[in-house]
Amino acid sequence: MARLTTFSKLLITILILLALVFGFNFLTDGKLLSGVLGGEGTTTEAGAGDSGNTNTGTTTTGNTSSSSGDPIRVGVVTWGGYAGGQYFNEGFKATNQSRFKKEYGIDVEFVLNDDVVASLNAFKNGDIDVHWYTIDAMPTIMPEMKDFDPVVLWQADWSRGGDAIVVKRNINSVQDLRGKTVAVAELTPSHSFLLWLLDAGDLKPEDVKIVAQPSAIEAAAAFKSGQVDAAVVWSPDDELSVRAVPGAKILESTRSASNIIADVFFAKRSYAENNRDRLQKLYEGWMRGAAEINSSAAAKQKAAKILGREMSLTEADAMGMINNVRLTTHGDNVNFFSQNASFRGVTGGDLYRRMAQEYKNLGFIEGSIAPFRTVGYGGSLVSEANARLSGGEHAGEGRAEFAPETEKEGTDREAIATKRISINFPTGVSTLDDNAKQIIDEEFVPIAKAFGNSRIRIEGNTDNTGSLATNIALSKKRAQAVAAYLTREYNMDSNRFIIVGNGPNKPIANNSSASGKAQNRRTDFELVR
Repeated sequence: MARLTTFSKLLITILILLALVFGFNFLTDGKLLSGVLGGEGTTTEAGAGDSGNTNTGTTTTGNTSSSSGDPIRVGVVTWGGYAGGQYFNEGFKATNQSRFKKEYGIDVEFVLNDDVVASLNAFKNGDIDVHWYTIDAMPTIMPEMKDFDPVVLWQADWSRGGDAIVVKRNINSVQDLRGKTVAVAELTPSHSFLLWLLDAGDLKPEDVKIVAQPSAIEAAAAFKSGQVDAAVVWSPDDELSVRAVPGAKILESTRSASNIIADVFFAKRSYAENNRDRLQKLYEGWMRGAAEINSSAAAKQKAAKILGREMSLTEADAMGMINNVRLTTHGDNVNFFSQNASFRGVTGGDLYRRMAQEYKNLGFIEGSIAPFRTVGYGGSLVSEANARLSGGEHAGEGRAEFAPETEKEGTDREAIATKRISINFPTGVSTLDDNAKQIIDEEFVPIAKAFGNSRIRIEGNTDNTGSLATNIALSKKRAQAVAAYLTREYNMDSNRFIIVGNGPNKPIANNSSASGKAQNRRTDFELVR
């Protein structure tokens, strides 16, 4: 019998091994050779599966797109209010480390661009899928967005200190702005803030000299260089402006004007309808991220680290940005989209409708724009998430609570803005009738809600008919009646109000005429420091 040579034995062994390899590769759908040869999707760490659900290693460059389609591209600016989503995504890029990927199977990418015009153009061109704006200023872009039929998906935050008005020396109240030059970026959240502030101080836009600027950054530069008396700026330019101009100060900010500037995200209606499931997952993950940051110091620190890294900021500056907002929860969105019948605060529809009319009155908007009831697409996302986002950490923000004050403390507080409203009481009566309630509802309640963290001094005033003591007592009862109405009907903390009865001691007209007496029978509402 012929014997096999050593070479023949080696060759047969190699052929047997190759047969085993290819046979096993066939049974595993080619995964064995794909891993050996470094095929597409290979990871550099063991245990990284296709879905990335259990991966704790680093993926190779380029493995960031979802197998179910392109990532959701979210347009943002340098701002702390989007931290909920960016924290949940573990950064700005779409990676397998993202909790959106691990827990919902979707890829999310944040596109940072502080040039808002360029970013909106990218949205129009389809390079960005979901874009930020503030609901107060959104009516101003609706005409140019008409062909894209934009819909609001969710609210991300309330500005709580991120927007402020800085003023020169000797400007101590809104009334002191009369005739002064104010730098502001028109048709932006800064402009909306200024309009609200002027209304709270009984001024109209034409009572000040607006110096239009391209952005809040340029507004701050104009103030620092001495070109204007005041400017509406973004943090940290408020503090920087005060340091740069001797005697300057922050007159008011959204820390007390707490419910004016609300960041939202919107998409084209066609995109929203074609990606309904993915947007639902994006919303729920975002809300979970916001709830974690709101309730955990460690989570907030991690969020600051992520924002600092991605925005080229120090971690301290990133933390400061986050602290200048209220990251809204699912419960806040329930309120924002008017799905809580007992909620008496500011809704998205309130801000959208009011500012649409304001900007129309100023000539910035022509023709009709889509009503909020058709724009507020996010209401359906919110409704569907109710069962899954039901814990206490997802609850909406409660009303502002205030410590009680003595009457002297209250009267000594400096007024930021004064709104004078004529509420006609019958002689000797301190009870509010329906007409008085309607006047309060229309002329003061929106301001009280918008400046939700401000104390309110209510000063009752009378004409000079009758004794001084009687009029002082009567005017105080009338102010108390107004405070009781606001507490009962709008759930405002009774400690928020400072009650003062001036009687006839602070007339604004001559009591020698009937018309003068009527002007003096008034109620003054003051926002105080």
